[in-house]
Amino acid sequence: MENPSQAKVSPKHVFLHLFAIIMLYFSAANFITLIFQYINILLPDQLSKIGYVQPAYYSDLIRFSISSIIIVFPALVLVSWFLNRNYKKEPAVREIKSRKWLIYFTIFLTGLVIVGDLVSIIWTFLGGEISSRFILKSIAVLFTSGLIFGYYLWDVRREFSTAAPKLKYFIWSVCVLVLATVVAGFFLIGSPMAERTRRFDQQRVSDLQNIQNEIVNNYWIEKRVLPPNLSALEDPISGYKVPIDPQTSSQYEYIINGKDAFELCAVFGLTDNSQNSATAPVAVPAGSYSQNWGHEAGRVCFSRTIDPQLYPAPTTK
Repeated sequence: MENPSQAKVSPKHVFLHLFAIIMLYFSAANFITLIFQYINILLPDQLSKIGYVQPAYYSDLIRFSISSIIIVFPALVLVSWFLNRNYKKEPAVREIKSRKWLIYFTIFLTGLVIVGDLVSIIWTFLGGEISSRFILKSIAVLFTSGLIFGYYLWDVRREFSTAAPKLKYFIWSVCVLVLATVVAGFFLIGSPMAERTRRFDQQRVSDLQNIQNEIVNNYWIEKRVLPPNLSALEDPISGYKVPIDPQTSSQYEYIINGKDAFELCAVFGLTDNSQNSATAPVAVPAGSYSQNWGHEAGRVCFSRTIDPQLYPAPTTK
């Protein structure tokens, strides 16, 4: 005789529960990623300041996580709402084995994460390496895992009819929390227009680095003089063409300040102090590792002085 509790179960319910669990995992992973990147930006590590691309890397992770949550989390809420409506019509759906397997696997997985997170906190504390960044990230993992663990542990024990009001308040609370976390990302990385401007600025810096390399390594080393203008760098044989501003298509400024000193100038849309501050032009040896490409918004010039010892004339045999 067929079990009445399983009579109305169909493959549709199996795949809906599987889809909901996958969306849950993906939402939780991107939520934790967002929190981690907020902590990285608001409480920067000194080591993270080494290198030009690190802040951009954080911004890319934030944009990807926000994009994922905007699509995935509403899908999770929608499917969960649909399933809960089905539970009212067909209580047998709550008892299918696939659903219970997925729920208990999720409880098992989040339980492991919670235990591992607590062990990591105590181990780090006993090693004397505790920091505010580590504590906040551990709390984020603990909170997210604990929320999922607690919900599903409660879910397998609850009576649906009496728990519906509490479930509604819980879902609304989680939605508000996720929305607030996503909105915070826009305050940290700026609007899409600001991001587009930042990418233009990154390309400008890349172009100036390219021009500087051409001036020093291919022109000055061979001829021992600076090029009279940027057009002198162009070579139809090698195919090199001087880049132009990606947004305005105007030429970058090139100013000769002496026999071996020059400036490269561009107009930037945003302030970027990801390396050192560039409130005033700084003269540094071209090719040195201490070069400064941080900039304010507006017209900024980068002063360079070529060190003949770093770039000697090519030897002839």
